[in-house]
Amino acid sequence: MTILDFEALDRAPLQKDPCDFVVVPHFVRPEVLAEVNRDYPDIDMAGNFPPEELHYGEAFSRLLEELQSPRMRQEFSAKFAVDLEEHPLQITVRKYSEESDGNVHNDSKMKVVTVLIYFNEDWPQAGGRLRLVRSPENIEDYAAEVAPESGNLIAFRRNERSYHGFIPCVGERRSLQMYWVSPKRVAQGEKRLTLKRRLKRWMKVRPR
Repeated sequence: MTILDFEALDRAPLQKDPCDFVVVPHFVRPEVLAEVNRDYPDIDMAGNFPPEELHYGEAFSRLLEELQSPRMRQEFSAKFAVDLEEHPLQITVRKYSEESDGNVHNDSKMKVVTVLIYFNEDWPQAGGRLRLVRSPENIEDYAAEVAPESGNLIAFRRNERSYHGFIPCVGERRSLQMYWVSPKRVAQGEKRLTLKRRLKRWMKVRPR
C-alpha cells in the first residue's frame, strides 16, 4: 500500500478561481499518518528546511520516495494539464510556525506548480489554515481554506492571482512544501537561496 492516496487525487476536481487548484483531504492515508509523524524530521526551530539537511525515520523516507516518484510527477502533470517532465522538483519541510508567518503572498514566477501537505493529527487553532485568496489585501476573501492536519493537500498552478497565506498562529504546524520549477531559472534561484540561508545562519536569524 502506498502512503499517498493517488486515487483521491484523481477524484478531486480541479477548481479555477482564483487559479487552477485542487484540495485533497487525507492525501496521506489515515492508516499511515501516525507512522509518518513518528518518523518526522527532528526540527527544533521555525523555518523551511530541505530534506537533505534533516534526520528522519523510515516512514518519512518512504513518503519522500513517493513524492519524488514518476507517478507523482505524472499525476500532477495530468491534473494541471502541464508537462512537468523537464521541471526540477524542490522540497522543503517545516515543523513550527511563528507569529510573523503566514503573510499573504504570491509565489515567484520560477515556481510552476506548488504542493502543500500537512501532518498534524488535528488542528484546534483558528489561525494557521492555508487560504487561497482572491485579493492580496483581504485574507477574508478566499476561495479555499485547508486545515493543516490529517494529511490534507492543497496544490495550485502559479499565476498572477495565486495569492495565499494564513492568519498567524504559533506552535507546531507540520508541513511539507514541494514545487516544480522553471528549469531555466532554477540554477539562479538555488544560488540565491544558498546565499540567503548562509546569511541567516551567520546572523542567527531563524529562517521563515
